[in-house]
Amino acid sequence: MNQYYIGFDNGTMGTKIAIYSIDGTLISEAYREHEIKYPNPGWAEMDPDQFYNVVTDGIAECMKKSQIDPRNVKGISCSGIICGLVPIDDNWNPVGPYVPFLDGRATEEADYVNKNAEPIWAKEAGNPEVSAYMPPMVLKWFMNKEKSIFSKIRKTVSAAQYVLGRLGELKARDAFIDWGHLSGWVVGYDAEKRNWSEKQIKEMGIPYELLPRVVKPWDVVGTLSKKEAEKIGLVEGIPLVAGSGDIMQSNLGSAVMENGSCSDVAGTAAIFTVLSEMFSAHISATGMLNTGFSTLDNQYTYWGFIPAGGLSLRWFRDEILREKGRDDSYEKMNKVIENIPMGSKAVLFFPFLQGRSNPIWPNASATWLGLSGGNSLGNLYRSIMESIAFEYLSWVNVCREIGIDIKKTTVIGGGSKSDLWNQMKADILNSDYITLQRSEGAGIGNVVLAAYGAGDIPDIKTTINEWVKVKKTYKSIKANNELYNKVYRKREEILNGPLKEIFNQIAELREILS
Repeated sequence: MNQYYIGFDNGTMGTKIAIYSIDGTLISEAYREHEIKYPNPGWAEMDPDQFYNVVTDGIAECMKKSQIDPRNVKGISCSGIICGLVPIDDNWNPVGPYVPFLDGRATEEADYVNKNAEPIWAKEAGNPEVSAYMPPMVLKWFMNKEKSIFSKIRKTVSAAQYVLGRLGELKARDAFIDWGHLSGWVVGYDAEKRNWSEKQIKEMGIPYELLPRVVKPWDVVGTLSKKEAEKIGLVEGIPLVAGSGDIMQSNLGSAVMENGSCSDVAGTAAIFTVLSEMFSAHISATGMLNTGFSTLDNQYTYWGFIPAGGLSLRWFRDEILREKGRDDSYEKMNKVIENIPMGSKAVLFFPFLQGRSNPIWPNASATWLGLSGGNSLGNLYRSIMESIAFEYLSWVNVCREIGIDIKKTTVIGGGSKSDLWNQMKADILNSDYITLQRSEGAGIGNVVLAAYGAGDIPDIKTTINEWVKVKKTYKSIKANNELYNKVYRKREEILNGPLKEIFNQIAELREILS
């Protein structure tokens, strides 16, 4: 009998839904965009039921397209945004909006905690500073500023796991969070115990009883209810498997599972992760990387992101080349920069169109330095590509300093299509760069969790390695790495010296002109 599994990924901009067979074949898939509302300056909200609606609609579409027998669907699992929360009542109804990491309403709460609380989280969670976007601060904001909503809250859940609860018609007493989503709280948990820290929660001044229980990503947390099954064309009783965070599941689905392995999600926001069995509060204390958990046991995920990573290249295409929407522009520029030497003739770019997140420099702005009359569009474009790899190197170096052996980096996303960029990153990071024969990321990770949680496959790693194979490996060239290291050291001197002060002065200028 054929066996099939459904996975969905509630991302920031949209939700992907897919059905796979037990041999790893993609049967059908669907995608739905999200709407984000901005009711006040610095705020961002999403309707919790939007996540539920796009998932149920997408599953129904996938079932219709696939024409598979609903009785052969054996498990459902998920992934989603790790930084955000849905407040629910006793009956799993949302009593307020979903507040994602894009939101900054809890600035006063974060400032108060930073000034008045003992920062136990620096040691226990590996993250030293509390910020407004973090879920515990958002919960504290509800407590302080929206008392009518707060009085109705019984538990908080993540976006994806809110949907899973709706599918199973769960109650607040069943509320759960896996350790991947748990690390999206950034503070409030004990990293070595993979559980909440009562001391931290008390120090932040939020009620411990509102927190969901922590489960393993492959735990079965409920079954599909009869009502929900009829709505989406399935049968009741299908196991609902907890799932994990989108970053963690993207790694799993890309076969990034070994300690010392890295991933590069070369998309609009460039995300870089490093996996290690080692817990180190030092890494996050530098501000260079965030500490999280992997989907798998006994492994940590250190991660950082450049908000305008790939966005910098798209901005160049749209605003400099004036070729908005033309994807062939990237390939054209890749050919142009083949003749541009390493280091872009001393042209440096700093990819901070949306600020700098790791470390947090809110005043940072995008900047070119070193321009002369002899420079061309190619110098500008190549310097953007190099700048993203140099940011990665600053993170990798922090990991290497404490003894993490960086072995290889798997690249996915639109940027992975560029041979030149992959080789450039391999040279700058002194790491093998790997592309995959298939790059479906979290989708594969989710269905493997569903199959494992349902008891239909014996081992997660073995299955992933059977499904996901290497396409090409780019080896670091020693001479290139040595030259890039010299450029990097000078770049760091400029960035952490005069340029940092200039960013602050530009911020003051913006205030004058606002």
